[in-house]
Amino acid sequence: MAYPSRPVLEVLPQFRGTASVRQNATQRRRLIEFVAVEYQRGRSLRELAEQTGRTQTAVRRALDQAGVAPRGRGAQPVKST
Repeated sequence: MAYPSRPVLEVLPQFRGTASVRQNATQRRRLIEFVAVEYQRGRSLRELAEQTGRTQTAVRRALDQAGVAPRGRGAQPVKST
């Protein structure tokens, strides 16, 4: 018996077509704000990468720029309130 695959999240409309080397300041600011808030709400790097159309490394960099402390490997997601 095979386990069902994990659903892949769609890129959110506000991030479609913005994953490029030459982002403008507004696009970059929106990305940083979004990943900082959602990561603190409990989203994983993988989920954020899928939702923004970026790599996990790009999401990690955005979190670093936002000053968000990373959770440990295999850490339980933060519970939403």
